[in-house]
Amino acid sequence: MNFISSYSTFIRNEISRLNLPDSPKNLYEPLDYLLSQEGKKIRPILTLLSAELFGGTMENAKHAAMAIEIFHNFTLVHDDIMDKAPLRRGKKSIHEKWNSNIAILSGDVLLVKAYEQLNLLKAELVPELLRVFNKTAIQVCEGQQMDMDFENKEHITEEEYIEMIRLKTSVLLGCALELGAIICNESEENRKKIYDFGVNIGIAFQIQDDILDLYGNPLKVGKQTGGDIIANKNTILSIIASNHANEKDLNELKNLKNLKNHQDKISRTQTIFNKIQVREKCTQVMQHYHTTAIHHFNSLNTSDISNDLLKLTDVLLKREF
Repeated sequence: MNFISSYSTFIRNEISRLNLPDSPKNLYEPLDYLLSQEGKKIRPILTLLSAELFGGTMENAKHAAMAIEIFHNFTLVHDDIMDKAPLRRGKKSIHEKWNSNIAILSGDVLLVKAYEQLNLLKAELVPELLRVFNKTAIQVCEGQQMDMDFENKEHITEEEYIEMIRLKTSVLLGCALELGAIICNESEENRKKIYDFGVNIGIAFQIQDDILDLYGNPLKVGKQTGGDIIANKNTILSIIASNHANEKDLNELKNLKNLKNHQDKISRTQTIFNKIQVREKCTQVMQHYHTTAIHHFNSLNTSDISNDLLKLTDVLLKREF
């Protein structure tokens, strides 16, 4: 992704200019620790690319991009607490390095900092930016709640799962792109099209992530193969498997959830998945949302269709197996 390195550098430079206070140390040091980590910076880059697509500049869009990046990090801090995740980007999560109370409070400050960034934009744009941002923030919380509720739900439909990932993950990508359009005073029609492009790309990306968890090369994907199976996590793979498996395979999949030998659990689950072509069926669903996204993008009413947005999303959806 060398072609977006300038955008990543731009965002990192803006993060370094936040000038967080030194005191109280236990409030601001965790934020410095988190924000200084590498990360892909995909969401704020989408805002910058969207603004450029509609005739704006990175400078015009920088505060909106920063609001998206800071809000995203806020959600990560709180998600890690709820998931009891020990690591984030290969380093100790904030609640693990400090404690949960510090992580909650530091996360709260991040949310306020996101709103501060939005308030630095042109005054006449702020009410609409806030409306879109607030709607998205609530939806992300709704998606997280759905995800937690699914942990105690025996049967989840494909439609329910898609709605959960739409809210938890995808709407933030749509929001990132729409903010770029708002800054450029784009039409409601173009705003909706670029938003729908982002949401559908986000859904495709999450489905791809689910597939990579089991079928990806761990050296290239950067995480353990079969982690979702070990954790008995509901994903598009497990849902499609339950919809297409026969009674015998369904019973075995259910029994495998209690198996302590992780490698055996992954291997036997994958054998059943392969038999009913789970990977192929999931890939078809992913491709549907990718095709829908491209349709929305191609229908934009603008004379300058930038290839950079498509290049970025293409890279995201062609991660190595």
